[in-house]
Amino acid sequence: MAEAESKEALETKLVDKVGEAISAIADAKHVDQVISAVHSVALLLFPVDPTTRIGDKVSSSLVPRAKDERSDWSQTFYRGVAFPTFARVLLLDVASDWLSCFPVSVQKHLYDSFFLDGPVVEVVQVLVPLLHHVDKNAAADASSVQTNVERLLILCLLENAGVLKMTQEIGDYYQGDSSRNGNLKPLLSRLSQILTSIPDKARLKSPPLLSSHLYFKHITNQLLQILDDRASCNEANSTDIVLSFVGEMFSRICRRGLSDLLLSEVTPHVLAHVRRLLNSNKGSVEIESFQLDPTSQIWSKTMEAVTDPYAVEKMAEQLLHQLYAEHASDVEAFWTIWTLFHRSVKHQASVRSIFVDKFLLWKVFPIRCLRWILQFSVLECPPVTNTLAKGDITQGLLETTQRIASVWSKGEFLQSVPLEQQAYITAALGLCLENMSREELDKTKDVMHNILQGVSCRLENPGDLVRKMASSIAFMFSKVIDPKNLLYLDDSFTGNAIDWESELQTAVGGVRSITSSWENGDGETKTSADSSRRNKEKKDRKSKDIANFVLADPDEMVDLATLNCGTESDKDDDNASVSSDNSSVTSLEPYDLLDDDKDLGKQFTHLVDVVGALRKTNDADGVEKAIYVAEKLVRASPDELTHIAGDLARILVQVRCSDITVEGEEDSAEEKRQRALIALLVTRPFESLETLNSVLYSPNVDVSQRIMILDVMSEAARELANTRTLKPKHQARGPLISNISDPQPWYLPSDASTPWKKVEETASFHLNWANRYERELQPKPGQKMKGKTRRWSLRSGDRDQSSTDWSQNRFPLYAAAFMLPAMKEFDKKRHGVDLLGRDFVVLGKLVHMLGVCMQCASMHPEASALALSLLDMLQRREVCNHPEAYVRRAVLFAASSVLIALHPSYIVSALAEGNFELARALEWIRTWALQVADSDIDRDCYSMALSCLQLHAEMALQTSRALESAGGKSSSMGPMNISLPSGISKLTTIKLPSSNVLL
Repeated sequence: MAEAESKEALETKLVDKVGEAISAIADAKHVDQVISAVHSVALLLFPVDPTTRIGDKVSSSLVPRAKDERSDWSQTFYRGVAFPTFARVLLLDVASDWLSCFPVSVQKHLYDSFFLDGPVVEVVQVLVPLLHHVDKNAAADASSVQTNVERLLILCLLENAGVLKMTQEIGDYYQGDSSRNGNLKPLLSRLSQILTSIPDKARLKSPPLLSSHLYFKHITNQLLQILDDRASCNEANSTDIVLSFVGEMFSRICRRGLSDLLLSEVTPHVLAHVRRLLNSNKGSVEIESFQLDPTSQIWSKTMEAVTDPYAVEKMAEQLLHQLYAEHASDVEAFWTIWTLFHRSVKHQASVRSIFVDKFLLWKVFPIRCLRWILQFSVLECPPVTNTLAKGDITQGLLETTQRIASVWSKGEFLQSVPLEQQAYITAALGLCLENMSREELDKTKDVMHNILQGVSCRLENPGDLVRKMASSIAFMFSKVIDPKNLLYLDDSFTGNAIDWESELQTAVGGVRSITSSWENGDGETKTSADSSRRNKEKKDRKSKDIANFVLADPDEMVDLATLNCGTESDKDDDNASVSSDNSSVTSLEPYDLLDDDKDLGKQFTHLVDVVGALRKTNDADGVEKAIYVAEKLVRASPDELTHIAGDLARILVQVRCSDITVEGEEDSAEEKRQRALIALLVTRPFESLETLNSVLYSPNVDVSQRIMILDVMSEAARELANTRTLKPKHQARGPLISNISDPQPWYLPSDASTPWKKVEETASFHLNWANRYERELQPKPGQKMKGKTRRWSLRSGDRDQSSTDWSQNRFPLYAAAFMLPAMKEFDKKRHGVDLLGRDFVVLGKLVHMLGVCMQCASMHPEASALALSLLDMLQRREVCNHPEAYVRRAVLFAASSVLIALHPSYIVSALAEGNFELARALEWIRTWALQVADSDIDRDCYSMALSCLQLHAEMALQTSRALESAGGKSSSMGPMNISLPSGISKLTTIKLPSSNVLL
């Protein structure tokens, strides 16, 4: 009771002294009066020299107390109302009016002492609020106040290790004061919030030390020093309070998005400690070594004090990345993770869920980090070497494998998860299977069924990496079921183990361009079947070489004269000649030569014979020979081809190359068949297309045959587009405008003009519509001066006077026959045909073929005529928003092909005629590509969408220039005046990028 009265009396005296000083400061007319008032209060609290010169006067108004008495005065001053009251006067009135006049020594040893020598817990609660908000009154200069507060915070917290002092104060004073124990947790939360908010409250032009990066780096280093000091502390209660404060600080730093900075300091610190323990044990590591180590205990308790699940997740995630960057071994990584999180994982279900659920099924880490996660949270035992080790308890492994397999097996997983995450989860499942036995697999529920289901749906996917995932899991599954009979679905697998890090690292590779996503360098459509076929051809070639070396045909005709003729080395070998003389004659027995012609086979010279041979499916040799000669006979273009093209195309589609060839030669026959079909389409397009389009959706063909038809049509379109033919030049002169009865198509040049010629330019724009063409127009009657058209000269000096000219691109004539029947009723579900559902690969191939056709018809009127039909198909929700990325990539390719194929003048003509359908369809391309780029999970779709947007922007720019040109010439070129309809001003469908210009 007496002690309490003594404290109250002491506090009353302090308040009176502070009141006197505040009054003196308010009435001061000179800086010395202010310094004297501040000095009068400082003498009660600090060991300030009473003879310190203050201006021209010496302050000796108060006598300093004894050390113990001064300590009581100081505690009462800072723990009561006196310090907040006097501090506001020092920070607002003195700082704004007088501080700039203080001598440097007085400011350092007198003014700053009030904030640097007092308890940091109390000081920061006074300083930080004034950092951001200053009362709007006439006596305070906000800029001076904030600058002074920033200076004091840097001195208090950073240069004088204020956070380290704060934890000592928390442990020493607040734990000992039982009256404050109830408010300790709110106090720790408030202090951590104040400390972490300082960079946000600082001015934009504040000192660099108050920037987030440097500030939190200093704070983190102090927190690490605190944990190191507490590792040897024997005061359990005090240590727990300090660790709670450090854990709260860690949470706040992570919440501010700086977990990477925090763990960049924490990880090397803990990893160095783990390495010291491992080196001290000389490789023989026992779990007791880490359990009994004080530093390990401190870190475990600190991380257990981090109760914010978000902060724990971010710290664990950054820890894995930092360990990977530090090139930690599996053993070092395990013990580092164990040191920080083993108590949290054991006692907090939310933390365990982060490791066994989020880190395995939702996040994507490097494969080495995945191994560490499995070792720590699933296998739950330390590794002996840098390989996964399995402990005695396997329940966690079985549950995790079952959960991963259940997710991995679903078809929706393939459609809704990015490729990187698919590869990551595949590796997780494979690593779990590596550590399971057949007996453990039998204990799991539905794991076998799920794996078989997942492998099956991936093998049907056209993506190479997706199929490789299926092969990897199938291999590991067979290794568990029957190690002696391993299942190799991919020829690249060798040995009895899979290096998951190298096998699936392509999943996180770079994205491809819009053309390379669908085509290889040779312009051929690239699919998984093509790549696997090429790999198989290389292996077959090697096997054929070996077979030809060791085997002989028993029916081969042998020249007896060559039997005694050896190589040059054999001629000098006596032993060889002796062996030849003594050889057995049993192998030289004669045989019947009457049916030699039959054995050699019939030579096909007519296509009718080829068709007849192809129909004899029981004669495999005849069918194979017919396929091998079909292309040459078709290319010869005999008269009979016109009548037999349809039947030949149908029978070539129906031939089964696998039934007529020996094993290993299927791809060669398949290639010959496709080349024959391409030749048919090129030489007799209409007749062949009629048959192929009828067969495309027939229930009598399978998916592989439909894909082959679409591939053949794509290649034929390219060949027709690149065909060069001779045609006579139009030399006669006639009217520039043809009449309606003219049989010649409107889009071909009239007889009065020379044909269009492409102008070869080295610096031409990379888009097709920038290709320039020229032709020569005849002069008007009486015109002598040279004028310009297109290029625009009336007569070229180097004009070719020959009677023939090269004509390129035969495809536009057949474009409609290629595209329209294929698009007709593509969405109709028939027996064995479901393009919008099961047969999504065929749908993707179809859309890609249509895109190729648009590219082949670029800059021709047919492109504008067919573009609307194609875009109408692409806008179907079942097509453009197809769940399979394979189809969405095809749609992006086709949409980009439309943008490349349309000449801006076609769009201007459509607008001039009041037809806005094309413009609206082109605007759909822009909006849909934006949606894909913003939300699509597939990286190739993202990159192709960006390329599509670039093409659209360039097309819109070219169209705007064409519109400006048409409008600018309208006043001076009467007949060329383009009268745009009134609705064009309201059209909002073609937008230029980064502007509000509407076409």
